[in-house]
Parts: sequence; structure tokens; C-alpha cells
Amino acid sequence: MQNRLSIIIPSLNEAASIGRLLASLQPLRQAGHEVILVDGGSHDGTVQIAKPLVDQLLCSAAGRAKQMNCGAAAANGTLLWFVHADTELPAGAAELILNRVAAGAIWGRFDVRFSGLHPLLQMVAFAMNLRSRWTGIATGDQAIFVRRDQFDDLGGFPEIPLMEDIVLSKRLKRIGKPLCLHLKLTTSSRRWECRGICRTVVLMWWLRLAFALGANPKRLAGWYLPARQEAVRE
Repeated sequence: MQNRLSIIIPSLNEAASIGRLLASLQPLRQAGHEVILVDGGSHDGTVQIAKPLVDQLLCSAAGRAKQMNCGAAAANGTLLWFVHADTELPAGAAELILNRVAAGAIWGRFDVRFSGLHPLLQMVAFAMNLRSRWTGIATGDQAIFVRRDQFDDLGGFPEIPLMEDIVLSKRLKRIGKPLCLHLKLTTSSRRWECRGICRTVVLMWWLRLAFALGANPKRLAGWYLPARQEAVRE
């Protein structure tokens, strides 16, 4: 049976970038794959921009894990591909997923680069990609893809306000090693530039360490989400 992609995009006030991403996905829709946008309560025109460019437009409570699970529940594809709204996908990304899954891959992610040009951002991206290869842990910025049956068997993303991608990666690792694709997607650097690159690096590492030591994700989200919301307003 030929695999069909369901591309699931959580959004919250992403009017500045969502049109560009969705426009790039139209050839996949024409080829029989589906695009699902799950909005968490945007008030900036995101929904209006997205409506004619998706196969399903869903609304859910805000929170990436909740939104992505909502999209997965409605998906019709055999493969789920979770893509952030401020991502730019490289040419051939979907075909690469389909070919590698047909060859036996269960799940995986892409390497990333940042949209900004600051040399420190290049170093951060390099470190992110290298760490992911060493640990087998993927982040949401790396556009995680997974077979639908395996995602369902694991119960989807844990509905916690932060680190849902880390927890899912750890669960998926028990099933199989991730396919770490060298093809680079571009992720927005606005969060890093808004708060300061070095400051954001320290924050992200502190959050990861605190989570690994058992800190409550709700408490950690209180540190992370203000930074994200400030970046979105820029």
C-alpha cells in the first residue's frame, strides 16, 4: 500500500509566516497527501489565510501537544509529519520521507538551519543537529515524522505544556532508532534574536536540565512561554 502523508501544523498567531509554508505544500495536496492546520485561538488572521490552503482546518485548546494530537486524530494518512508554522521546508523533503519509510524507517527528523544570518545561530544549529544524532532525541523544530500506527500505539504526544517532543522521542527510541536526515529545513530565529542568542541558549539548556531532573513541565513553561510569546509579537 502506498503511504500517504498527513502534514499536521499547530498554529497560534502565525499570520506572518503561515501563508508561505502552506503555499509550499500545495503540490503535495495535489499529489494526494493532506495538510491539516490546528489553530489554538489565533486573532491575527492566521485562520483566514490558511482556510483555502488546507484540507482540514481544526480548532483546539492552545498547546502544541494538544493541537498536534487533535490533528493526528483527524488525519487520514499512514504517515504523520509534524511541522511548525514558521518552518520553511526544503525541496524534496516529502519524497525523502516517503522513500525512507518505504525502505523500513519508523520515525525520524531533519537537520535544521536558522533563518537569521548571525554566526552564532549557525553554531547553535550545528550543535542542535549533532546533539540530536548523539542522543536520538528530536525537537519539534526538526519536523518529526512517524508512522501513524506507531504514533497511535504510543498514545501520541503527552499533553504537557513543554518538552512533549522530548518525551515522544524517548518513547519512539524504544521502538527504533530515528532516521536523522541531513537535508536541512529552515526554522525561524525570531525567538533567539528577540531574547538574545546567548541568553536563549542558556535558557534552553537550563530547561532541558531541569526537566531531566524531574521539574514540573507546567513550571518550566512559565519560563519558556513568555519568551516565545514575546518573539511572536515582534
